[in-house]
Formats: sequence, C-alpha cells, structure tokens
Amino acid sequence: MRVRDVMTAQVVTGRPTDPVQQIARIMSEIDSGVVPVCEGDKVVGLVTDRDIVLRVVAEGRELGTPVAEIMTEGVQTCRDDDDVASAAEQMARLQMRRLVVLDGNDKLAGILSLGDIAGEDRSKHVGRVLEEISDPGDERR
Repeated sequence: MRVRDVMTAQVVTGRPTDPVQQIARIMSEIDSGVVPVCEGDKVVGLVTDRDIVLRVVAEGRELGTPVAEIMTEGVQTCRDDDDVASAAEQMARLQMRRLVVLDGNDKLAGILSLGDIAGEDRSKHVGRVLEEISDPGDERR
C-alpha cells in the first residue's frame, strides 16, 4: 500500500508571516495539532501545538509573533508513492509521529501520521514506530 492511500490529503497551510495566533486558530478550527508552513508551493516549516506552547507561551512571546520565528525548519518528508511500511520505518528511525508528504513535483500532497497508519490496521508498524519514538534517550517526543 502507498502513502497516498492512507495519508491525510486535505491539509490547511500557513505562511511564514502569519501570526502565531492565526495558526493556533487554524489548529482549533480543523482539530489538528500541526500546520505546514509554505512559501508558494514549497514547505519551509511545520508548526505544532507543542511549538506554540514551548516557543511562545513558555517564553512569554506575543501572539502576533510571525510563525517563521517559532516553526520547526528542516521538515522530514516522504513521497506519496512511497510504501507505507518504508514511511513507517522512516518515522521510527527519526522518532517522529508524522511526515510531510510530497508529490513527484516536490509539492505538498498531505501529511502522514501514526493515526493514518493505525487507521489502516497496520498495528505492527505503529507499535514499532511508537516504541522508537518513546525511547527515553530522545527529547523530541
């Protein structure tokens, strides 16, 4: 099975200049803890609800702070035509709960999360990824 068959394809994005509060509002409206940040067709970062808590709330920053100042850069990706098992292995190796999915033209195609994989009854992949993510030696949990 391919990543495109299980990924979340309807993804709302933000821009680097968007204020953090706007991204938080988007997360609330779409019931998601992650928003990719794009410049045109290129994904330049990712903002999670955890980023907002740790890099805005905990540091006492203003809600009008541009999301570019708090987003995670160096986004990990996979391709929409990758095998789900290989994407799950990548997630385990990188200790990540989600990957940005790109199409053949390097444009955002969706997001692959552990929930997407679990929803397709591939529990052995999810179990292995969760085990790797939960390794106490890593702070990215």
